[in-house]
Amino acid sequence: MSDVQDDVQSNEAVLDEGIQEELDATDAAEEPEELGAPSLAAAIEALLLLADEPMSVVALAQATRQTTDDVEETVRALVRDYNEAVRGFELREIAGGWRYYTRAECSPVVERYVLDGQQARLTQASLETLAVIAYRQPVTRGRVGAVRGVNVDGVIRTLVARGLIEEAGHEDESQAILYRTTSTFLERLGIASLDDLPPLAEHLPDLADLEDVLDSVAFGD
Repeated sequence: MSDVQDDVQSNEAVLDEGIQEELDATDAAEEPEELGAPSLAAAIEALLLLADEPMSVVALAQATRQTTDDVEETVRALVRDYNEAVRGFELREIAGGWRYYTRAECSPVVERYVLDGQQARLTQASLETLAVIAYRQPVTRGRVGAVRGVNVDGVIRTLVARGLIEEAGHEDESQAILYRTTSTFLERLGIASLDDLPPLAEHLPDLADLEDVLDSVAFGD
């Protein structure tokens, strides 16, 4: 009878151990899915890169479903890792939260890149589009595209980003956005007003035909 009891207890122990191992494996498998990232550090990095403003430890803890203590410890560890590796970016605590910034020691290369971008010459497509807007303003993208014979959406965005053109309301009939040149445009050309632009009519083969083309796409923007 003792041997039977021993066998039963042994089997129960093996069963309990097997169940526990299965539960542990299940818990381990659920943890990454619950976190939604390979690690807490990776989750925090992804969230901070996505955020438009500093994220607090509480906000990070809520997003990762982890404790604030674990998040705080992980954030501090990331700060140390970045500083020790002298990365091009750093994690700063500001305005009650954490956010990525370029490292101060990298300021020269960042400034050079930004300034070079502002001073870079415009492409031929940009120059042509800018010329059309300058002489036809306020004008819609559709009218500009009709003159150039191509889609000008990308070029328009570039010129707006450069501060050379800006929105000037909407066309009455089509409600399409109108564009005009800016004071920056005048400064770059070294002229006081649009009246100082050189006359263009003499370079156009037939101004009447051009007007017909522009009118045909007035409602297509």
